[in-house]
Amino acid sequence: MVERLSALAGHYEVGRFGESGDVGVTLTEVRDLTLHQVAAWPETLKPVGNKAARAIGARAAPGPCQALEREKGALLRIEPLKWWLFGVEAPALKPKEGATLDLSHSRTHVRVSGPQAKAFLNRLLPFDLREEAFPVGSVGSTALHHVGLTLWRSEVGYELFMPRGFALSLWETLVETAAQFGAEVA
Repeated sequence: MVERLSALAGHYEVGRFGESGDVGVTLTEVRDLTLHQVAAWPETLKPVGNKAARAIGARAAPGPCQALEREKGALLRIEPLKWWLFGVEAPALKPKEGATLDLSHSRTHVRVSGPQAKAFLNRLLPFDLREEAFPVGSVGSTALHHVGLTLWRSEVGYELFMPRGFALSLWETLVETAAQFGAEVA
Protein backbone atom coordinates (compact mmCIF):
# COMPACT_ATOMS: atom_id res chain seq x y z
CA MET A 1 0.00 0.00 0.00
CA VAL A 2 1.23 3.48 -0.82
CA GLU A 3 2.15 5.54 2.22
CA ARG A 4 0.24 8.78 2.23
CA LEU A 5 2.20 11.99 2.77
CA SER A 6 0.37 14.73 4.61
CA ALA A 7 -0.30 17.94 2.69
CA LEU A 8 0.95 19.71 5.83
CA ALA A 9 4.23 17.75 6.05
CA GLY A 10 7.10 20.02 7.03
CA HIS A 11 4.71 22.74 8.23
CA TYR A 12 2.96 20.95 11.09
CA GLU A 13 4.71 22.00 14.28
CA VAL A 14 3.26 20.54 17.48
CA GLY A 15 3.20 22.89 20.46
CA ARG A 16 1.57 25.87 22.14
CA PHE A 17 1.66 29.40 20.82
CA GLY A 18 -0.23 32.64 20.90
CA GLU A 19 -1.13 35.61 23.02
CA SER A 20 -2.75 33.79 25.93
CA GLY A 21 -1.26 31.40 28.45
CA ASP A 22 -4.43 29.33 28.29
CA VAL A 23 -5.26 27.12 25.33
CA GLY A 24 -8.47 28.35 23.75
CA VAL A 25 -8.15 26.54 20.42
CA THR A 26 -6.57 23.21 19.55
CA LEU A 27 -5.79 22.39 15.92
CA THR A 28 -5.20 18.77 14.98
CA GLU A 29 -4.59 17.18 11.62
CA VAL A 30 -6.41 13.85 11.59
CA ARG A 31 -4.14 11.66 9.51
CA ASP A 32 -4.77 8.51 7.50
CA LEU A 33 -8.15 9.75 6.37
CA THR A 34 -10.63 7.17 5.11
CA LEU A 35 -13.39 9.03 3.29
CA HIS A 36 -15.76 7.65 0.65
CA GLN A 37 -18.55 9.40 -1.18
CA VAL A 38 -21.70 7.36 -1.72
CA ALA A 39 -24.17 8.67 -4.28
CA ALA A 40 -27.66 7.37 -5.02
CA TRP A 41 -30.15 7.92 -7.80
CA PRO A 42 -33.44 9.55 -6.73
CA GLU A 43 -35.28 6.22 -6.91
CA THR A 44 -32.58 4.38 -4.87
CA LEU A 45 -32.07 7.00 -2.17
CA LYS A 46 -33.46 5.01 0.77
CA PRO A 47 -31.87 1.59 0.05
CA VAL A 48 -28.47 3.10 -0.74
CA GLY A 49 -28.68 5.28 2.36
CA ASN A 50 -29.47 2.20 4.43
CA LYS A 51 -26.49 0.33 2.95
CA ALA A 52 -24.21 3.24 3.82
CA ALA A 53 -25.67 3.39 7.33
CA ARG A 54 -25.03 -0.31 7.89
CA ALA A 55 -21.35 0.29 7.07
CA ILE A 56 -21.05 2.23 10.35
CA GLY A 57 -23.44 0.03 12.32
CA ALA A 58 -26.55 2.22 12.04
CA ARG A 59 -30.01 1.29 10.80
CA ALA A 60 -30.87 4.29 8.64
CA ALA A 61 -29.04 7.17 7.01
CA PRO A 62 -29.18 10.69 8.46
CA GLY A 63 -31.31 13.42 6.95
CA PRO A 64 -30.00 16.42 5.00
CA CYS A 65 -27.17 18.35 6.67
CA GLN A 66 -26.94 15.75 9.44
CA ALA A 67 -24.40 13.14 10.51
CA LEU A 68 -24.55 9.87 12.41
CA GLU A 69 -21.50 8.91 14.42
CA ARG A 70 -20.91 5.38 15.61
CA GLU A 71 -17.94 3.50 17.04
CA LYS A 72 -16.90 2.26 13.56
CA GLY A 73 -17.16 5.63 11.80
CA ALA A 74 -19.59 8.29 10.68
CA LEU A 75 -22.04 8.95 7.87
CA LEU A 76 -22.46 12.56 6.77
CA ARG A 77 -25.31 13.69 4.48
CA ILE A 78 -23.51 16.28 2.38
CA GLU A 79 -26.02 16.70 -0.47
CA PRO A 80 -29.57 15.53 -1.21
CA LEU A 81 -28.36 12.37 -2.99
CA LYS A 82 -24.89 12.00 -1.44
CA TRP A 83 -23.26 10.91 1.79
CA TRP A 84 -19.69 10.76 2.99
CA LEU A 85 -18.59 7.65 4.86
CA PHE A 86 -15.87 8.59 7.32
CA GLY A 87 -13.56 6.00 8.85
CA VAL A 88 -14.91 2.97 6.99
CA GLU A 89 -14.92 1.54 3.49
CA ALA A 90 -17.90 2.11 1.20
CA PRO A 91 -20.35 -0.70 0.50
CA ALA A 92 -20.39 -2.23 -2.96
CA LEU A 93 -23.09 -0.73 -5.17
CA LYS A 94 -24.42 -1.85 -8.53
CA PRO A 95 -24.50 0.89 -11.20
CA LYS A 96 -28.30 0.88 -11.12
CA GLU A 97 -28.15 1.66 -7.36
CA GLY A 98 -25.60 4.47 -7.33
CA ALA A 99 -21.85 5.03 -7.22
CA THR A 100 -18.99 5.31 -4.75
CA LEU A 101 -15.82 7.38 -4.92
CA ASP A 102 -12.76 7.21 -2.68
CA LEU A 103 -11.97 10.78 -1.53
CA SER A 104 -9.35 9.77 1.04
CA HIS A 105 -6.40 11.26 -0.83
CA SER A 106 -8.22 14.36 -2.03
CA ARG A 107 -8.95 15.96 1.34
CA THR A 108 -7.07 17.07 4.41
CA HIS A 109 -8.95 16.69 7.69
CA VAL A 110 -8.35 19.25 10.44
CA ARG A 111 -10.14 19.13 13.80
CA VAL A 112 -10.74 22.40 15.66
CA SER A 113 -11.57 21.99 19.34
CA GLY A 114 -11.26 23.83 22.63
CA PRO A 115 -13.34 26.33 24.61
CA GLN A 116 -12.83 29.09 22.00
CA ALA A 117 -13.30 26.93 18.88
CA LYS A 118 -16.63 28.50 17.91
CA ALA A 119 -15.40 32.08 18.37
CA PHE A 120 -12.28 31.21 16.40
CA LEU A 121 -14.21 29.72 13.48
CA ASN A 122 -16.67 32.63 13.49
CA ARG A 123 -13.73 34.85 12.52
CA LEU A 124 -13.05 32.76 9.43
CA LEU A 125 -16.23 31.13 8.15
CA PRO A 126 -19.40 32.74 6.78
CA PHE A 127 -21.50 30.26 8.72
CA ASP A 128 -23.92 30.38 11.65
CA LEU A 129 -22.29 28.27 14.36
CA ARG A 130 -24.75 29.05 17.16
CA GLU A 131 -25.94 25.94 19.01
CA GLU A 132 -29.51 26.24 17.74
CA ALA A 133 -28.33 26.59 14.13
CA PHE A 134 -25.44 24.09 14.09
CA PRO A 135 -25.66 21.56 16.94
CA VAL A 136 -23.53 18.44 17.34
CA GLY A 137 -24.30 16.14 14.43
CA SER A 138 -24.68 18.92 11.87
CA VAL A 139 -22.93 19.07 8.48
CA GLY A 140 -22.58 22.01 6.12
CA SER A 141 -20.69 23.38 3.16
CA THR A 142 -18.91 26.68 3.58
CA ALA A 143 -15.77 28.50 2.44
CA LEU A 144 -12.53 29.69 3.96
CA HIS A 145 -10.77 32.35 1.89
CA HIS A 146 -12.87 31.42 -1.16
CA VAL A 147 -12.02 27.72 -0.86
CA GLY A 148 -14.96 25.39 -0.40
CA LEU A 149 -14.86 23.00 2.52
CA THR A 150 -17.15 20.66 4.39
CA LEU A 151 -17.74 21.33 8.08
CA TRP A 152 -19.05 18.70 10.50
CA ARG A 153 -19.70 19.30 14.17
CA SER A 154 -18.74 16.03 15.82
CA GLU A 155 -18.79 15.03 19.47
CA VAL A 156 -15.17 16.20 19.86
CA GLY A 157 -15.10 19.42 17.86
CA TYR A 158 -15.47 20.96 14.45
CA GLU A 159 -14.18 18.76 11.64
CA LEU A 160 -12.96 20.57 8.52
CA PHE A 161 -12.49 18.64 5.28
CA MET A 162 -10.55 20.82 2.88
CA PRO A 163 -9.20 20.18 -0.61
CA ARG A 164 -5.67 18.81 -0.35
CA GLY A 165 -4.30 21.32 -2.88
CA PHE A 166 -5.34 24.26 -0.68
CA ALA A 167 -4.64 22.64 2.69
CA LEU A 168 -1.29 24.31 3.36
CA SER A 169 -2.47 27.86 2.70
CA LEU A 170 -5.64 27.27 4.74
CA TRP A 171 -3.57 25.72 7.54
CA GLU A 172 -1.40 28.84 7.68
CA THR A 173 -4.54 30.97 8.00
CA LEU A 174 -5.89 28.74 10.76
CA VAL A 175 -2.63 28.86 12.74
CA GLU A 176 -2.24 32.61 12.37
CA THR A 177 -5.82 33.31 13.46
CA ALA A 178 -5.70 30.82 16.36
CA ALA A 179 -2.78 32.66 17.98
CA GLN A 180 -5.06 35.37 19.37
CA PHE A 181 -7.01 32.76 21.35
CA GLY A 182 -4.01 30.95 22.77
CA ALA A 183 -3.53 27.87 20.66
CA GLU A 184 -2.06 24.43 20.53
CA VAL A 185 -1.22 22.25 17.59
CA ALA A 186 -1.66 18.70 18.84
